[in-house]
Amino acid sequence: MTSLTPDHPLWIGDKPLLLASKSAPRRALLAAAGLPFEAHAADIDERALEADYLRRGEPIEALAMALARAKALEVSARRPGALTLGADQTLLFEGRLLHKSATFDEAAASLAAMNGRTHRLICAFALARAGRILAEDSDVADLTMRALDAGQIARYLAAAGPGVLASVGAYQLEGLGAHLFDRIQGEHSVILGLPMLKLLAALRGLGMLAL
Repeated sequence: MTSLTPDHPLWIGDKPLLLASKSAPRRALLAAAGLPFEAHAADIDERALEADYLRRGEPIEALAMALARAKALEVSARRPGALTLGADQTLLFEGRLLHKSATFDEAAASLAAMNGRTHRLICAFALARAGRILAEDSDVADLTMRALDAGQIARYLAAAGPGVLASVGAYQLEGLGAHLFDRIQGEHSVILGLPMLKLLAALRGLGMLAL
């Protein structure tokens, strides 16, 4: 998939950016910023990489960066001439990782655990070319969920539908998930999976943007 059109006046790279992901929110963020890109999902086993990372005793707060780097390097190895963007997001709740729910029952349990409490999203990106990381950065957002009872959680899941199973934490803030929160601290794009302000700064530093 590509967003490339005849005119991207702010992009001065000779090729479109390679996004090592099929994430719809990430594609939308890049397109909204006027960046030409092609999406090529990284061929990695994220859960196996995560397990190995944690087994080595590495800091849980840096897991998103480790996965973003792995994605960028895997796609970059296949397309060495292009600038590749890898990104990842983790959810930390009371010192532990939460993952995407496999079923609606798991989603309901996840929301019930987080209701009335604050959790943190950590979002990281890495830019690679020819198998080498050229730039990387991360950002965080803290989200405080409303106090919800079982009936409210059930109504939300019924209204939101299967899309909640594709989202860490079982919510999509860009949609009906906005109903679940009392307070949010952090950049909106971080919540969607790509820290755009820091990414744009990194692209400027690499001489890829005219603005």
